[in-house]
Amino acid sequence: MEIINLGTADGLPPVDWAATVAKLEAGSTPGQDAINSRTTWLSTVNEDGSPHVTAVGALWVDGTFWFQTGAGTRKGRNVERDPRCSVAVSIHGADVVLAGDAVRVTEPGAVARIARAWADQGWPAEPDESGSGITAPFNAPAQGPPPWNVYRVEPRSAIVTLTAEPGGLARVRF
Repeated sequence: MEIINLGTADGLPPVDWAATVAKLEAGSTPGQDAINSRTTWLSTVNEDGSPHVTAVGALWVDGTFWFQTGAGTRKGRNVERDPRCSVAVSIHGADVVLAGDAVRVTEPGAVARIARAWADQGWPAEPDESGSGITAPFNAPAQGPPPWNVYRVEPRSAIVTLTAEPGGLARVRF
């Protein structure tokens, strides 16, 4: 991993990536009254090359973002055709954009572990009968019917913008 301080020209100190990861692991949000305080944004590539951006219920587990979606959704079709994507989120004191490739996860143990992580955060997800997808009594309507596919973002790079003093800007290459 390489951390590049993009704020040097402005005299900004290096970004502490470990502190950013700790906030992501803790599920940190900018604050209860902050705009989009709980929104994570997934960007995928449409068939014509244009961007598709949508809100998703993503988790930070094992050093990267995980998300789920139905196979027939636009984001599901997009990542199956072209896995390049980015995930953006605001946490307390920072904005984070992670770029990488969406990798579908079908291994039953991994799917069960991620379903438990979602359940621990209040969404009653569980593995489907095959063990390779998840199901729940409810989901966002745009996800389509269950079962839903689980994806891990294999990170290539991240941009971290510190939003609190003293500020900072960094690119992280994985």
